[in-house]
Parts: sequence; C-alpha cells; structure tokens
Amino acid sequence: MKLELKNSLSVKLLRVVLLSALIVGVVLSCAQIVFDAYKTRQAVANDAQRILDMFRDPSTQAVYSLDREMGMQVIEGLFQDAAVRMASIGHPNEAMLAQKSRELQQSHSRWLTDLILGQERTFTTQLVGRGPYSEYYGDLSITLDTATYGQSFIVSSVIIFISGVLRAMAMALVLYLVYHWLLTKPLSRIIEHLTEINPDRPSAHKIPQLKGHERNELGVWINTANQLLESIERNTHLRHEAENSLLRMAQYDFLTGLPNRQQLQQQLDKILVDAGKLQRRVAVLCVGLDDFKGINEQFSYQTGDQLLLALADRLRAHSGRLGALARLGGDQFALVQADIEQPYEAAELAQSILDDLEAAFALDHQQIRLRATIGITLFPEDGDSTEKLLQKAEQTMTLAKTRSRNRYQFYIASVDTEMRRRRELEKDLRDALIRDQLYLVYQPQISYRDHRVVGVEALIRWQHPEHGLVPPDLFIPLAEQNGTIIAIGEWVLDQACKQLREWHDQGFVDLRMAVNLSTVQLHHAELPRVVNNLLQMYRLPPRSLELEVTETGLMEDISTAAQHLLSLRRSGALIAIDDFGTGYSSLSYLKSLPLDKIKIDKSFVQDLLDDDDDATIVRAIIQLGKSLGMQVIAEGVETAEQEAYIISEGCHEGQGYHYSKPLSARELSVYLKQAQRNNAFIL
Repeated sequence: MKLELKNSLSVKLLRVVLLSALIVGVVLSCAQIVFDAYKTRQAVANDAQRILDMFRDPSTQAVYSLDREMGMQVIEGLFQDAAVRMASIGHPNEAMLAQKSRELQQSHSRWLTDLILGQERTFTTQLVGRGPYSEYYGDLSITLDTATYGQSFIVSSVIIFISGVLRAMAMALVLYLVYHWLLTKPLSRIIEHLTEINPDRPSAHKIPQLKGHERNELGVWINTANQLLESIERNTHLRHEAENSLLRMAQYDFLTGLPNRQQLQQQLDKILVDAGKLQRRVAVLCVGLDDFKGINEQFSYQTGDQLLLALADRLRAHSGRLGALARLGGDQFALVQADIEQPYEAAELAQSILDDLEAAFALDHQQIRLRATIGITLFPEDGDSTEKLLQKAEQTMTLAKTRSRNRYQFYIASVDTEMRRRRELEKDLRDALIRDQLYLVYQPQISYRDHRVVGVEALIRWQHPEHGLVPPDLFIPLAEQNGTIIAIGEWVLDQACKQLREWHDQGFVDLRMAVNLSTVQLHHAELPRVVNNLLQMYRLPPRSLELEVTETGLMEDISTAAQHLLSLRRSGALIAIDDFGTGYSSLSYLKSLPLDKIKIDKSFVQDLLDDDDDATIVRAIIQLGKSLGMQVIAEGVETAEQEAYIISEGCHEGQGYHYSKPLSARELSVYLKQAQRNNAFIL
C-alpha cells in the first residue's frame, strides 16, 4: 500500500510542488541579488553625484580663473575618496586644466564584480557660471573604481543566496507534511471514485462522502462535484448555444455588425472560385479613412464609434453592387465587387463612395466630414487568391495616402517594389547619420542690390551605399514618420553653423546661412534651445542664421509655431517662409507671424515668362512682401530673362542654377573667393 501511494499521481504532483518551492526560493534569492546589484550600481551613481556636487563650485572657480594649482588641489581632494580612480577638470575641446589617475584596486572577486558593476564608471558634470547668462566653462569628470562596492556586494549576495535556499527548503518540508497528511490521502480516495464515473452519464455515479471530512472543504467539494455531475447533462444544450454565439462573434464585427476579416476571406474565397469558372473579374476595394485618429482626438472615441456606424450604413447603401462588405478593423473597410467586365466599373464604385462622403455626418448637433482613400485590386490581374488581393489592396491604399489623400488608386505592378524599397530606406535611414552617409551641399543666394553673394542655403543629401543618391523629398518624409528627423535636423543645424563659422573666419563675415526646418522640428519644444546654444557655441552674430519654414508646416499648428518662431527670433535667427504660394495660408496669419523673408517657390519662377498666371503670382508675392516689410527671395532662377523680370518687379534676392548649382563646402569656398575677386574688379 505504501509503495502504491508513493508511485501514485498525487505523490508525483507533490514532488513537483516541493521542487517548485525550492526553485522559487532560488529564483527569489537571485532576484534579491539582482536588486542588490541594482542598488549597488545606484550607490555608485549616488556617491559620484555627491562627490561632483561637493567639488562643482571649486572646480568652476578653478576653470573660470584658469588656476591650475587650485585645480590640482581640487583633484587631490577628490582622490581622498578611495573609490576615485581618475579625475579631470577642463574644457572638452581644450587641454585639461588639471587631471590625475591611479591604478585599479586589486581584488580576487573583480572577475565577477566587473561583469556586474563594470570595472569603472565615469561621471561628468558641466561647470557653468552663475546667472543670468550661465556661461559654460568646461566639465568636471571623475571615474570611480567599483572594487570597493563589489566586495560588499559579493558578501551580501552570498548571505542572501544561502538564507534564501535554507528558507525555501524549510518551507518545502512544511508543505510536504501538510500536503501528505491533509490532502494526499483524501484526494487519492476521491480520485478512485472519479475513475468510476461514466462520461456519457456523469450523474449516474455519486462520489461518497469521506469520513471525518463532511464539514470541511473536501466535504463541500464532494457535494459540489455531485451537483455539477447532475447538471452537466442539463447544460449540454446551453453549451451548444454558447458555441453558436461565439462563432457569430468570431465572424462579425461587434460595433458595426458587418462581417470581419475572417468572414470576408471565406466569402471572397467563394466569389473567386465562381469568378474563375465564369472567367469574370472581381474588384477588391480597401477603404481607409483619412486622419480618423484626429477626429477621435478632436471630438471623442464615442463620437468616432458613431461615425463608423453611420459610415457602415452608407456603405450598405451600395450593397446592390457588392458581393461582400466587411470591416477589416480600425478605420478600414473592404468591399468586393463581383462579376464585373471592366476596371472602370470599380472606379465608378470607388468614386461614388467618395462622393457619398462629401455629405457631412450630423452627430450630436455637429456636422462632421470624413475623407477616405481607396486602394483597388483586380482579379485575376493583381492576384489569384484572397490573401494576395486583400494585401495588395491595403498596400495600395496605404501608398496612396502617402502621396495624396481623398482619392482612389488601382494597384500597379510596382507597388510591391516601392513599398519594400520604402521599408528598406526607412530602416537604413536610422543608421545613415552614424554611418556618415549624410552630407551637406550649399547653394549661393545673390543680392540684386549689388549682385554680391549674401547667403547660402544648406541642403542635405543622402548617399546610400546601394541605391546611390536618395532625393530629400523621399527620405525627409520617412525621417518625419520614424522620428529620426529630430536628430538629423540638429545635425544639419550644427554642421551648417560650424561651416558658417569657418567662412566667417576666412573673411566672409557678412555671409548668411539658410537652413530648412521640417514641420516636426518646428513643433519640437527643444528647437529654440538648440538654436540658441549653437549660435553661442560657434559665436555667430545675430541675423547670420536664417531658418526656413514651409507654409504648410506653419498652418498645422499656428499658435505653437508662432511661439517657437518668437523664441528663435529672440535668439538672433532670421525667419523665412519657404515655398510661398503653394499652401493656403491666411494673410492675417502671415501678418501676425514673426517673419523676415518670403521665398517664392521655384514652380512659379520657372514658367513666369510663358505663363501669365505664374507671372501674376510672382508679382503679387513681391508686392505682398514689400507691404509687410519683408525681404523677398526667388528660388529656381535659371535664366537671365527670369532674373531680369523679378528684378524689375522689385525682388531683393535670387537663388538658382543661373548662379550656381549646390556645391560642397570646399567648392563653395572657391566660388566665394572668385565672386569676391569679380566684385572687386568691377569696383
């Protein structure tokens, strides 16, 4: 009997529980050790911060006064702490004012503690003067040896691990005794009776009560189990009803009641089989709402749900022309048009859906308008399976949104290639900066008052190792989407300011640098601080840096843009509005914004001699700039005739291939020197 009990399932389960208790004890001990390691690392950082705070003021005084003796006294004070291995005071771009180091401490446990805590850790604090200018003088850096902390950590870890294992073993022994005497024997008898139950007639056999357990949990469990056995047969039909309900929920969208993606795939499979037999076309339309996230944020998610319900009703109005209608999820719907002869029939359906959306939705006394973009694939041209047709329809819709919204677009063979290339470029763009694949070129800007070079515009280029030169109008939107535009934009500003400083040092002291800002940069809270720091770092005079912002970027959030532009202007930067005339900005907005210059878009300049409308626009922009007291510059000037026209209308500056293509920094230096000699010769 004892042997049978030892080999029973309950005892095997008991062994697993005991082993689990031991494992948990070990895991918890290890977790405590990991936490102790974290606290030790924090202790290193806290000690370092305490030391830096203690010696920041004397270090600042030493570096401010360039007193090496005082700096060495500070360093010697730092080395009174046994953990300090290296210390230095000074400006990172100059020779250190004072520095000292010593050998690492020897310890038998370093091989382990160095892996956990690191061999040494370096901490730095900036040495900044008092307000109001808070001038930056240099850094105080210290390197702490972790050996002292590591020895304490090893001792503590050994104690924690041994005590944790001992506690786990004691708890496992107690659990074993409790489990064996109070549960194992009674459960073994219950299991014997459970094996006698007929699954087809569970209520025919009842489990007898155990003597002595009538009123405890085991007795209650037996009574409850008997009641459950009696009710199983009664509830079988309820289970079938629940399964049917779940099946419907799995096939239909909960909000709109439309078929979901799974049900659509089943319906489309059948439609494609029938179309294949009859040799007819099938169109799959993927409808994606434009900026539905913005509607949810502007109104509410409840209003968004109501809009989706109303949109589903409008789509149902086309059911006479549809073979299937479904909600794919979120703000995307799919329509299947079966048994068509020509693609134009799908285009007519798509256009009718877009026309229906022209009528506003009336919800809660509000008129809300929706816009949508539709991707269309055709069977059998674009795919012979449900999965391919749906995937390509969604890809086409997504790609169409990146180009122009509120329209429909058919799938073309190059969509897959273009989507893959965009994904590859987006991935490569994340590493382009650190791999030195980005560089700047500069295009001169000419003043029409004396035909001198008064400025240059910095233009970013990406030399991809496989695809060659990637156009900015392709990779800049990708950078804005994946968030790398902030780092790239700061790099461009830094390189442009650095190069301008070099040209000023070469004698071109009146030269101005123009840098484009993306929409994401313009609305980034840290932009004014970054620009101000760069102007101070490179000692650039006021109004030597010109920041160009697009008209559409300003209009996205006019209040935030105005605040940032004011901050940028206070730092000494000029503000120019780029691509003027291509957006829909209000003149009242332009008047209220702190703008210094208007830049006429090259699309108007290129055809102004042949297109009266373009000439009228150019003339109006120049007059607008004059009335608002702003400088006006025309970009894309390619011929002497274009130059003569805009000069006659009063344009102040010009830029384009008529003067020079974008040049590298070295080439532009030669260009500036040549232009300087030419001007001197004319004078």
